[in-house]
Formats: sequence, structure tokens, C-alpha cells
Amino acid sequence: MRGLAKTRRESGSMKLIDVEIPEPASDEVLIEVEYAGLCGSDAGIYEFKPAFERMNPPTIIGHEYTGQIVEIGDDVTRFSPSERVVERPIHGCGECYQCKIGMENICQNTELTGIDHDGAYAGYITAPEGSLQTVPNDVDPRHAALTEPTAVCTRAVMENSRVSAGDRVLVAGPGPIGLLTAQVADAQGAEVTVAGVSPDTTYRLPLAKKLGFPTINIEETDLEAYREEFTDGIGYDVVFDTTGHPSGLSMAAEEVRKGGQIVLVGQTGETTMSYTPLVRAEVDLQCSYSAMYRDFESAFRLIASGDVDHETFLDDRFSLLNSEDAFKSFLAGETCKPLFDISVLRE
Repeated sequence: MRGLAKTRRESGSMKLIDVEIPEPASDEVLIEVEYAGLCGSDAGIYEFKPAFERMNPPTIIGHEYTGQIVEIGDDVTRFSPSERVVERPIHGCGECYQCKIGMENICQNTELTGIDHDGAYAGYITAPEGSLQTVPNDVDPRHAALTEPTAVCTRAVMENSRVSAGDRVLVAGPGPIGLLTAQVADAQGAEVTVAGVSPDTTYRLPLAKKLGFPTINIEETDLEAYREEFTDGIGYDVVFDTTGHPSGLSMAAEEVRKGGQIVLVGQTGETTMSYTPLVRAEVDLQCSYSAMYRDFESAFRLIASGDVDHETFLDDRFSLLNSEDAFKSFLAGETCKPLFDISVLRE
């Protein structure tokens, strides 16, 4: 079979390689991959940002996917061939304190699909039985491939935020996590505005409008005047920073109301700002990372109900046979959520 692999420890260096179909271990299943999404971390791997130096090229990337089981290991009891599944790509060790208290998403010894071992941009992939969840029959396979990023956002909104009906919410960053977060918050009854910058005006902010959200370009909008009108001068109840940029937190601190909440979903890197105003305003600063079983189940329900609109959200114009187009368009903000048909890698 073929797979798209990171082949060198430098920017770019993505190449289709020929590899053997993997054999499942006793506690694993072999999955025929149907569809896979392009995530911001995949783009980070493409650029080979410092966070991904742990990789040992060549490594097949990709972790947002769905597929059908074609073979099961000798010790697998919960799944059968022909079942459609998704994978929780962060694998806990099961032994550290965090794993033992049910927080395997922040395991001390985590292993990541598509980084620490071969991922889903290939005809077939193996995955441990304990990392899989069955896709409900009322979820389209193309939409199921985006369950993982949706689950990241159900965790951020439904588990780690205080969003409730009627709240005024600002989502900073109209990337894939931002637009999914906006949809989940909207499903909870919040009034949501999506904020971006000038490069987002080509594709991502128009997509947010198409999904039904008011949008602002923070480089051209008077944020104070907009906040005064949208929140009756109070400030946003909850601000989600999904930008992954150091400026996101400082902007969130200016926009959130006293007694409100900032939820950090994007990984901002190093940033400098005054935290005294946050303390004096009793602003709740909450971090949210990855997703667990319950978050995936919440994602399935929101996808099936249509509260999260994947059909408008996904972009299936790209092919892994010419993946450079997808990565460059993603990094330029000319697309938001590329979705690949993986069957071409089995032809």
C-alpha cells in the first residue's frame, strides 16, 4: 500500500511511500481507512515546527479518520470485521497518575498516532482496541472522519467551559477548531461571534458567515465599539482562544467580562501580558486539550443531529496524490478543513 509520510526533518518533505500492510497485534485491529482530515498539527508537521521534533522520519502522518475493520487480533473482543470506527489518537500509558484517575488525554507518557507511529494517510492502519469507538449508523462516513476535531471542541465547550444558553461568546480564530467550537457553543444556545484577521477574509471568515455566525476582522473592526453593541457594554461571558498565536490570549483578556471565562484551546506558545487585571476581575482561565471517550460520544450526537454542520465545513477538493496543494492552501488560510478520500492510496 501507499502512505503519505514525513520523510525528512525539515519543512515540506512529504512523500508518498510504499509500505507493507501492517499486521495487527493481539490487542489491535486492522482498519481500511476511508476518509481522513487535515489538522493544524499535520500542517505543523509539514512545516516541521519544534513541537514535532520527536518524530522519527519516515513516518506516515494523519490522525483524524474513519474506516472499516478488516481484521482483528486474537485478544480483541469488542469489535468485529466490517464495523466502522474512529480512533482516539492520544494513547495513554495506563500506568501514570493521570491515566489512573481517568485523564488519559494528559498522560505523562502519551503516544500519538501519526507522530510516534504511522498514521491514517495510508490505505490501512492498525489501532489498539481500547482506542476505538464505533461510528453510529446515522453518521455519514465523511463526517465521521472529522469526529476527533469535533470531540476536541465538545470537550472545550461542554466539559471545560461555562457556556450556557444566552451567553455572549467570542471565538478567536476561524480555523477548523474555531469554527467547530463556534458550532458547539451555538448548539448550547450561546450567541457567538467569530473573530479573525485579514488573511482569514478570503475563505475562513466567509465560511463562518455561511455557517450562520457574525464575524469580525480584528485588524479593521473597532473591537470596543463592537463589544459595546454585542454585549451591551458588559463584555463576553466566555472567550475561546483557538488562534494558536501569542496575541490570542491578550486579546481574550481585553474582550472577556469581569467574572467571565477564557478557554485556551489553541497552543499559543510564549506570550507576555499583564495578568493583574485578570486576577482583579476574577476571570477564570481554563485550558482544554484533546478529547476522551465521552467527548467523542457528544461529537457523534451533534454530528447526527446536524447541530454541527460538517457538510458545509469540510472541503473535499484535495487529493493525497498531490498533497502539496492541500498543505499550502491550509497554511495560507485558503481552506479550513480538507478531507481526503483515502481509497486512492489502495488503487
